[in-house]
Amino acid sequence: MQDIMLLIQDPTAWVALVTLVVMEVVLGIDNLIFISILTNKLPPEHRDKARKIGIGLALVMRLGLLGTVAWIVQLTNPVFEVFGHPFSWKDMILIAGGLFLLYKATKEIHHSVDPIDHKDDMVGAGEKVVQITFAAAITQILILDLVFSIDSIITAVGMTPHLPIMIVAVVAAVTVMLLAANPLANFIEKNPTIVMLALGFLLMIGATLIAEGFGVHVPKGYIYAAMAFSALVEILNMVSRNAKKKKKSSDQTLH
Repeated sequence: MQDIMLLIQDPTAWVALVTLVVMEVVLGIDNLIFISILTNKLPPEHRDKARKIGIGLALVMRLGLLGTVAWIVQLTNPVFEVFGHPFSWKDMILIAGGLFLLYKATKEIHHSVDPIDHKDDMVGAGEKVVQITFAAAITQILILDLVFSIDSIITAVGMTPHLPIMIVAVVAAVTVMLLAANPLANFIEKNPTIVMLALGFLLMIGATLIAEGFGVHVPKGYIYAAMAFSALVEILNMVSRNAKKKKKSSDQTLH
């Protein structure tokens, strides 16, 4: 308790907390995009529940991993070498997670651009059959939660040695994810072009995870700057399309 009071009175601790919260929120964007795309494949009545469970599992997993910080740190120790390059458990987890993201994003892009191959998924008057079960969605979310949680905790350990700061930062970041989950998922669902952009983000994130696993450091700032620029361009395209629709509707009304 005394240690916590000392942290509260320490300005550097507050700076570390704010910095770590921002970092955790930014790192959580990747996870949130994946959860949004995956849960949108469920029936509407199950989507909100799946998002809450998925994000809740992320919180439980990260808090659980914080309780084993000493073990998490050891995940960065080399386990074996291939052609002189050392690989740790962290590296292998990042590579596996990156490959999983590449597979999922590529599969979803193929489904979007070549729907003929998926005509068996169609019933009735163009209605789609549910493409994924609730259990399958939660399982896949859990896999990515593990990958992103380990990356998140290792980042937190590198920024501050104080466990209370890490716990508060993780809870704050996951709370932001929980609040943003439904609006982001609804926005993605209502704008098909955003889905393709988000899948492109997942491809880039997957490739980045694999690169990190092989020891090639990719500055996160470049990744998120590219994502922000792409999102801005797409938003401008959406504004342009809406303006054209309004103009066309206005012209038809006048005639």
